[in-house]
Amino acid sequence: MPTAKAFAALSRTTPLVAHEIPRRETGPKDVVIDIHYCGVCHSDIHQVRDEWGRSVYPMVPGHEIVGRVIEVGPEVKGFKVGDLAGVGCLVDSCRTCPSCARHLEQFCVAGCAWSYNSTEMDKATPTYGGYSSRIVVDEAFTLKVSPKLDLAAAAPLLCAGITTYSPLRHWKVGQGTKVGVVGLGGLGHMAVKLAAAMGAEVTMLSTSAAKEADARRLGATGFGLTSDKETFKRLAGHFDVLIDTISAPHDLNAYLGLLRLDGAMVLLGVPPEPAKVGALSLIGGRKVLTGSLIGGIRETQEMLDFCAEHGIVSDIELIPVQQVNEAYERMLKSDVRYRFVLDMKTL
Repeated sequence: MPTAKAFAALSRTTPLVAHEIPRRETGPKDVVIDIHYCGVCHSDIHQVRDEWGRSVYPMVPGHEIVGRVIEVGPEVKGFKVGDLAGVGCLVDSCRTCPSCARHLEQFCVAGCAWSYNSTEMDKATPTYGGYSSRIVVDEAFTLKVSPKLDLAAAAPLLCAGITTYSPLRHWKVGQGTKVGVVGLGGLGHMAVKLAAAMGAEVTMLSTSAAKEADARRLGATGFGLTSDKETFKRLAGHFDVLIDTISAPHDLNAYLGLLRLDGAMVLLGVPPEPAKVGALSLIGGRKVLTGSLIGGIRETQEMLDFCAEHGIVSDIELIPVQQVNEAYERMLKSDVRYRFVLDMKTL
C-alpha cells in the first residue's frame, strides 16, 4: 500500500508530529492530488484534543485541501493530470439515500465518510486528512478549483466558504436582503464577503469596536457593537437573515429580537452548552431559529465557481506545517486574521 508524509496527532494530549500514513492504491474512479495547501479549521483542534469525544488516533486533520492532480484512474472523466483540485469535508457517502439523491451528501442517512477521523463507507478503513503530502479521492467527491483564485487563499473555501455560502443560498439572500453577521472570525469574514457579493446589505455584529474597519473593508456597510445594549434597540426588527458564527455562550433571545417578520437566525457556531430560547422570541414574529452544516458536493462546486467569478478568497496567514501547534494556540486566542493555511510543500 502506498504511504504519504503527514503531520499527525498521536494522542489527545501530545503535539502534532511528523508521521507516515497509508493511502490506498489508485482505483478506476480515483483522483490523486499532490496537496499544496491545507487550511486549519477550529474543528481540527476540537477533534485533535478529543473535545467531541469521538477521536481516533493517529489522526491526520485537515479538510480544506487544495493541490494539483498527479494521477487519475482509467474511468475518471472530469479531471486530468495537472488540473487544480480540492477536497472538502467529505470523501464519500452512500450515494443512494434520500439525502444523497438531493445532493445533500453531508446529511447521508448511512453516515458519510468525513475527510479525517472517520472511516470509508466500509466503516472500517480509516480516513486521513489534508495535513499530508497527497490524498486519493473518488472523482465524485473531488472539486475543481479555478486558476483565477489564489490557491493558498482558496483552501479555506472548502469549509469556511461553503459553511457560510450554504445557508445564504438556502435562505435566498440577494438584492434587497438585509443580513447580519454575528462574529468576525474565520466564518464571519467569509459570510460578509459572500453576502455582499450576492447583493445583500450586510451589517457586522461584534463585541469589539476594533473590528468595524475590517468589517467594512470586507464588504459590510453597517456595524453594530453588541456590547452596547442600545445596538439591540437601534436594530430591532431590522434583519431578514442572521448568520451566527459564535461558538461562545451568548443570548440568542437578544439576537432573535433583531429579526423581521419571518426572519431566520442560522447557527453555525457550536457553543459548549445548550442555549436557552424563550418561545416568545420566536412566536412574536413567526421567526425561525435554525442551523446549518456544510454543503453537498454540487453546492460546494457552485460556491467555488461563484468565488472565482467574484474574486473571493479567504484572508489567510500562510505558515509552514511545522508551525501548526503554535497556530492552534494562536487560534484559541483569536490571534489570526482570519484563517491559517499550512504550506504542505514544507512537509
